[in-house]
This record gives sequence, structure tokens and C-alpha cells, in this order.
Amino acid sequence: MEKAKKLYMENYYIIQENERLRKQAQILNEENQVLLAQLKQKQLQLKQQANSSVTNSGSNTAPSVPNNHARAQAGTKKGAN
Repeated sequence: MEKAKKLYMENYYIIQENERLRKQAQILNEENQVLLAQLKQKQLQLKQQANSSVTNSGSNTAPSVPNNHARAQAGTKKGAN
């Protein structure tokens, strides 16, 4: 009988510890979900900022196109002298 009582108490303490750990795991999981959402939001903001800075820098200036025609004419003039 004494052994059964000892096993019962041991089982009881294990169950109590299991419930405590389950609650702690649930809290940590919720914190992780919040942190993950914050990280995704920050990444999205950084991506949008990067895209807007590329768009803004590209719209202010005309694209640089090499003037191959002017170079070809300059080379022809040198050869003519």
C-alpha cells in the first residue's frame, strides 16, 4: 500500500510539472508568434523602402545611354585627317 501511495504522489507531481511546462510552452509559442509577425512586418517595410528608393532615384534622372553615334563620327573625323 505504501508503494502505491508513493507512485501516486510521484505521478501527481509529474502531472503538475507537465501542466506547468505546457503553460510555459504556450506562452513562449505566443511570444514567438508575435515576434515573427513583427519581423515579417519589419521586413515588408524595409522591402517597401528599398523599392521606393529605387523608384525615386530612377524617376529623377533619365537613363544613361551611351552615345555610340558621336564616338563613331569622332573616329571617322580622326581618320580623315
